[in-house]
Amino acid sequence: MIPRYSRPEMVAIWDPQTRFRIWYEIEAHACDAQAALGVIPKANAEAVWKARDVTFDVARIDEIEAVTKHDVIAFLTHLAEIIGNDEARFVHQGMTSSDVLDTTLNIQLVRAADILLADMDRVLAALKTRAYEHKDTVRIGRSHGIHAEPTTMGLTFARFYAEMDRGRRRLVAARDEIRTGAISGAVGTFANIDPRVEEYVCEKLGLEPEPVSTQVIPRDRHAMFFATLGVIASSIENIAIEIRHMQRTEVLEAEEYFSPGQKGSSAMPHKRNPVLTENLTGLARLVRMSVVPALENVALWHERDISHSSVERAIGPDTTITLDFALNRLAGVIEKLVIYPENMLRNMNKFKGLVMSQRVLLALTQAGVSREDAYRLVQRNAMKVWEKGADFKTELLADAEVTAALSPAEIEEKFDLGYHTKHVDTIFARVFRA
Repeated sequence: MIPRYSRPEMVAIWDPQTRFRIWYEIEAHACDAQAALGVIPKANAEAVWKARDVTFDVARIDEIEAVTKHDVIAFLTHLAEIIGNDEARFVHQGMTSSDVLDTTLNIQLVRAADILLADMDRVLAALKTRAYEHKDTVRIGRSHGIHAEPTTMGLTFARFYAEMDRGRRRLVAARDEIRTGAISGAVGTFANIDPRVEEYVCEKLGLEPEPVSTQVIPRDRHAMFFATLGVIASSIENIAIEIRHMQRTEVLEAEEYFSPGQKGSSAMPHKRNPVLTENLTGLARLVRMSVVPALENVALWHERDISHSSVERAIGPDTTITLDFALNRLAGVIEKLVIYPENMLRNMNKFKGLVMSQRVLLALTQAGVSREDAYRLVQRNAMKVWEKGADFKTELLADAEVTAALSPAEIEEKFDLGYHTKHVDTIFARVFRA
């Protein structure tokens, strides 16, 4: 991922030096286990740890790979240059490249998930704070982009909190599912390496042994991981779209914080554009791009092929780095979001009581009017509001058929805003139960 959308901690997970360090630890722990089993001399296993504090020469490894055309062999050759050819002769004993590559990838994804979970905690904290801050801030709810009935800004934040909380729980499950390692040999049969080596290495690296691993760790695990990241990205976009809508000039119920010295347009000095949430919409697309390739990686030929390899070299870093950046950007947007309660009230009253139509409809049916007739009576008065700018309550009070069923006091009562917010506390208790 380009530096513009990258944060150092996540980038470091995918740095070549990090990757080679994990490769090294896998090989060194495997040698310790082999020595404990009497397969290789203990002295050779101990010699491998001479490289414990070494910074691997990435350029040298690349130079060797240019000849060998094999990245793991290039690394092993470089390691032998560091610790000595004789000392290194038992390194990689009974193992295959995928033992190193797949176990490393899963370690990297687990570490990435830990960062992403912390990112989501920041988003959730921001959403919860803003939800309670605006629990009773009334705004119009919309369906199809059209005024529907009153809700509150707090419920909007609570809805997004619940969605992100589900995403976090999915990521915890995906992290657990990807937390496996394999040191099982050429086709996963342990023919040339004892299963206890795998158990030892996995324990040292905080992984669980893969139950059955052909020559690779099954890619349904990775498909689930990246699919989860895709769902989280879609939730980011869901929030971003709402903020973008609220920032539209004719709505202006909220807007991204516009900092001193910030410029909105190179041509129009008056502009204050929702650039951060528009950016989040685009970043969500990038994250979701990884989902289909990850799903297609599940089907490999026989015990393995490498059709998945090039895909994962790209989507592993790019997707986790992008989502890490997006979650932190989203948290910042929510934390600093400027909210305009007066505009919310003004927008809700734009059509002069029209949003109370369902209450009147229900009251008429309860008063003995058929639903069909009640709908007709309410709609004909509502259309006068849409088409002529009339006041809904005034029109109802002037409609003889309506007043024949409902008294003026009963009609008046149907325009009480508090009716629509009476269960907000119940919803909050459900969402923030913890």
